[in-house]
Amino acid sequence: MPALAAAREWPVNADHCFQRILLDAACEGVWYDRIAGRPAYAFAPTDLLTAAVALGEAAAVGTADLPALNARSLAWRRARSQPKG
Repeated sequence: MPALAAAREWPVNADHCFQRILLDAACEGVWYDRIAGRPAYAFAPTDLLTAAVALGEAAAVGTADLPALNARSLAWRRARSQPKG
């Protein structure tokens, strides 16, 4: 995916950013709220990894909107970091 980033004008280009985006999308929220261990790929349930890989493949062929997935991931993270109350 990093090799596609410049040509697609994606907002990220580093492996760990793609991991964040795709795992957050698969988890429907911040991935470390659902995956207990690190690195995530070693501890994630198979269904979450399968969903993340499918999203990555869809982004690579242009059927998933990676910038939109990134925006949603960042929104989940901002919301999570806001003080409660």
